Amino acid sequence: MQVRTPAVAGMFYPKTTQELKSSIRDCFLHKYGPGKLPPSSHDTKIIGAICPHAGYEYSGPIAADSYYAISSQKPDLVIIIGPNHWGIGLDIAVMKEGTWRTPIGDIEVDTEAAIEINEVSKLIEFDFFSHTRDHCLEVQLPMLQEIFSHKFKILPIILIDQSRNTAIEIGKFIAMIAKTRKTVIIGSSDFTHYEPNDFAYEQDMSLIDPIVNLDIDKFYSTLQEKQISACGYGAIASTMIACKELGATKGTLIKYATSGDITGDKSSVVGYASIVFS
Repeated sequence: MQVRTPAVAGMFYPKTTQELKSSIRDCFLHKYGPGKLPPSSHDTKIIGAICPHAGYEYSGPIAADSYYAISSQKPDLVIIIGPNHWGIGLDIAVMKEGTWRTPIGDIEVDTEAAIEINEVSKLIEFDFFSHTRDHCLEVQLPMLQEIFSHKFKILPIILIDQSRNTAIEIGKFIAMIAKTRKTVIIGSSDFTHYEPNDFAYEQDMSLIDPIVNLDIDKFYSTLQEKQISACGYGAIASTMIACKELGATKGTLIKYATSGDITGDKSSVVGYASIVFS
């Protein structure tokens, strides 16, 4: 069985179990986080969420807002989709089998779901190598392990091709898989990269508007017209499409902040948003 070992432990998050658990706790209690520990007492059905994927010291509290929102769910499957920052491997890759290892433990890939999504969409190909170096999916896993006490499996999908038509197709096929299981979908993305704080806010709010309105056409037109440097735009779009197919009628922005809000250096920041679809 293939084991996807941690690529960014000790960089994006602590590499020891105790330090990692403590870091996640701090994210939930942070002033930019939910300010409380999971599980949530809310019983609203959350179909999917957008979570940032920078180092926990920067984006962890904002990610914790999304994770708190979904912490009352009991999914059997978590579908996680994100951008391939390294550009290695295939255009759209899913792991067929194996486990993902974190300092907290192992999470099994849902082989049955992987085979199903490959059969219905030939765009989504089996490949382990595509997943070996990237942080975008990896940083989500310890958070999931901490909010869910029950056993769940994951379907990790990583994208080089983030075009509109591809995102729409992937979203529809993700929805097909999700309809047959108790599923939560996580779209992994940061927003504006390395711009002044005020400009990042302006850019990102203009992109968040079509996201919460589930308007895929306006999302891509805004992205292109304003040249917004959101790295996982295809992952966001795929999540929007999948959630809409599964009955979501709106998105809700829980929290937006930048690395500058966290560190105090607002000269060149990265934007982070916590958004849920219901």
